[in-house]
Amino acid sequence: MSRRSHGTSRNKLFLAGLEIKPAMLLLLITVFACASAHAQVTLLLEEPYGEFGSLNPTGHAAIYLQRVCADTPTHLRRCRPGELGVVVSRYHRVDGYDWLAIPLLPYLYAVDRLDEVPAEADAATAERLRNEWRMKHLEYYAPDVAGHDEVADGDTPPPGEWIQLVGEAYDRRMYGYRLASTVAQDDAFIAAWNDRKNIAHFNLLFNNCADFARKVLDFYYPHAVHRNWIADAGMTTPKQVARCVTRYGQRHPGLHLEMFVVPQVPGSIKRSQRVDGAAEAIVKTKKYIIPLALVHPYFAGSLVVAWATEGRYSPPEEAPLMAELKAPDTQKLRDRLTMKPAATGHPIPSAAAEPGGL
Repeated sequence: MSRRSHGTSRNKLFLAGLEIKPAMLLLLITVFACASAHAQVTLLLEEPYGEFGSLNPTGHAAIYLQRVCADTPTHLRRCRPGELGVVVSRYHRVDGYDWLAIPLLPYLYAVDRLDEVPAEADAATAERLRNEWRMKHLEYYAPDVAGHDEVADGDTPPPGEWIQLVGEAYDRRMYGYRLASTVAQDDAFIAAWNDRKNIAHFNLLFNNCADFARKVLDFYYPHAVHRNWIADAGMTTPKQVARCVTRYGQRHPGLHLEMFVVPQVPGSIKRSQRVDGAAEAIVKTKKYIIPLALVHPYFAGSLVVAWATEGRYSPPEEAPLMAELKAPDTQKLRDRLTMKPAATGHPIPSAAAEPGGL
């Protein structure tokens, strides 16, 4: 049987979705009672991290759909009461798929409930939570493999980029840009994306995660997002998508543009870096711009002009916390995710929470 068959038992593992207690379900229904009439499409602009983020500080782009949920990571449906929607994005080398949909809380924290979010996390905690969620819900897409010379037993996470599907808030900070959507738009998106072939054709320059976000946003709001041929040399970057969404929302006040932040979870994991555009990344990085200026001073100068005239845009540093993280019974989570500027200019948690979660 094909691994892409939706009838497999592994795919059925995903059907459980979020584990929501009755009290939490009532709370979520109350908090999001208006979602069916006033749902939103949200661009997630995610900061770069790690070695690759240092080389390519353009970050990542994903789309959060408040009214769209999923039976499996590759099959979308309308959300039921109490469900928070999914994050959809393009990934490179995840079981041959072009896009995958993950419920909001697992995408951010690799858990199914807010009260399971740890007060702080180190690399080992993040890896453990990701692997536990993978074994429950994603083993079909990221199956166990043998680690070193040992027999795979589920304790050794498989290699690959599947880790970007869950627990993103442990590695990086994110900015959100919301625009209102209608039921008809969401239903049309579900039908269109379920009908398309979901086969990977990732290309870093011209078919990357930001291109996927651009196509989704243009599906909802035609011609809202475009490439920047000057500052990004025609490559779609997450920051350019955010810039376009901001301008589109400002030109269309009826879409009720909102911005928010999802802070990186406190802990010993290295903090993510500020997101840049293509020309901006070269101009602001000494190891790139200085050699380039010595060899091709006119070209280097043109990059500076391109960034200064067409590429300057900054995410909203003072944006409020994401509304989905502000449920009344999650005050401890809200306290530790409340942001305060650090001496370096990079936000840090204003107060430490007691260990052991909420």
